[in-house]
Amino acid sequence: MTEQSRDRFRTAARAEQPDPVLLCLLAATEHGPEPTEAVGTDELLAACEAALDRHAGAVRRAVAERLPTGPEETAALLAAVLGGRERFHGRQSDYRRLESSLLPEVLRRRRGLPIMLSLVWMEVGRRAGLAVHGIALPGHFIVAVGGPGGGGEFVLADPFHGGRLLDPADVEHLVAAAGHPYGPELLTPAQPLDIVLRVLGNIRAWASDRPEHARTQLWATELALLLPRHPAQLRLERAELLVRMGDFLGGSAEMDDYAQILDTFDPDTAAKVRQEARAARHRLN
Repeated sequence: MTEQSRDRFRTAARAEQPDPVLLCLLAATEHGPEPTEAVGTDELLAACEAALDRHAGAVRRAVAERLPTGPEETAALLAAVLGGRERFHGRQSDYRRLESSLLPEVLRRRRGLPIMLSLVWMEVGRRAGLAVHGIALPGHFIVAVGGPGGGGEFVLADPFHGGRLLDPADVEHLVAAAGHPYGPELLTPAQPLDIVLRVLGNIRAWASDRPEHARTQLWATELALLLPRHPAQLRLERAELLVRMGDFLGGSAEMDDYAQILDTFDPDTAAKVRQEARAARHRLN
């Protein structure tokens, strides 16, 4: 990503109403052997916008034909169009592919992680005039069709499985499988920047299991740091990645900066971070 594109990402993240689709599309331009020039970024955005518009048009036509009378019928219609006719879905093998977290590739392959497929449902629904909200369950992102945020009736659907409707027992099972207790607060619609942070977290997790992809982990970490809200520990992650990639001075300097933040509330960890910084500088000898 060029500096101009990163500025564009930073500006989009600080908008009054951040657009998670735009941010995920801009993030995807980081992927590739060479940084994407601005013209390439614009072409990519236009192609993805056109694809989303096509899918939204198909949904609008289906709505006009079937006239759904409630959230359950609306969710079934979305499942028929997006999960059925357009074949958006996921498989376990998608968790092993970086493309499953890159929105342009998800739109092209019609395969992806639960959060990316849910994002497609949310954006297509929005463009078609339907209420579709992202629900960030621990370990598995789903959507609510209908009321969350507006207080009306809603149903839950799983875009990863083609839009299968979920009853309360299904949701409790998903949450329990992730090792979390279930509570109704989990059905609160996800905020746009939280969605983007989770997408970047998935990319970081994928790359951290593959040391040869340290550069991918680095750009996902750096983009997360551009978001207005992010875990402070990402600064340490970036510093450690710089050291791993051979930038011992840059990484050690960032470790020292992070240790200063920790001094006031976690001096023991601050001392360990400074020790890491010294070890990094010694590698220059």
